[in-house]
Amino acid sequence: MTTKDGSVLISAKNVEKHFKGKKNTIKALDGISLDIKKGTVNVIIGPSGSGKSTFLRCLNLLEIPTGGQIVLEGVDITDPKTNINLHRQKMGMVFQQFNLFPHMTIMKNLTLAPVKLLGKSQQEAEQKAMELLKRVGLSDRAEAYPSQLSGGQKQRIAIVRALCMEPDVMLFDEPTSALDPEMVGEVLEVMKELAKEGMTMVVVTHEMGFAREVADQVVFIDEGHLVEQGTPEDIFEHPQSERLRSFLAKVL
Repeated sequence: MTTKDGSVLISAKNVEKHFKGKKNTIKALDGISLDIKKGTVNVIIGPSGSGKSTFLRCLNLLEIPTGGQIVLEGVDITDPKTNINLHRQKMGMVFQQFNLFPHMTIMKNLTLAPVKLLGKSQQEAEQKAMELLKRVGLSDRAEAYPSQLSGGQKQRIAIVRALCMEPDVMLFDEPTSALDPEMVGEVLEVMKELAKEGMTMVVVTHEMGFAREVADQVVFIDEGHLVEQGTPEDIFEHPQSERLRSFLAKVL
């Protein structure tokens, strides 16, 4: 459990990401700097194709930045000498798609990484997984297979799988966008509970209600630039830029 003590957990400094197209270079991220403080919920909003998910994936080097630095707990993880796998274990990642192993039971899906990577005993890993399954209301599904679960249940399992690694920060990449509308609420509920417990979170989402209710910091990214950041009140009630105002007019 983390607390809001004002210390910076992740610092992104002037992060750039360029993709080479056939004719020209596309600047997906054009010098984004952002601090993620311990125990805070940081929600990234913006139009499709604005660079939100690219930025999130740069935070744990699933995308390697073209320029700039990512500093995690004082360590520059963009330095080639850094053991990125070690540091990636501190970051839980939840994607749009659930990426569960279809041939394994839910319990096996949840205990595989803690046993292999954290060196936990099977019993220890299962105990932790069971505690977390209870928290998300799915303890009765431990021996089920992913194909027997609804989309909302699979996404809650994906969150539990990330939590089983006892991360310092959770990264969510549009975790509800692949779900049927009636299943969105159950996943957001789990995320709200995590926020209450002080988990540091970075969430890319189109769910503006969640951003308003739960975020400590809302970040608006457009065309690879960080246009505005602030409290939910700053962003939703007092947007400064014309670009943010026109975006909010379309989505609210």
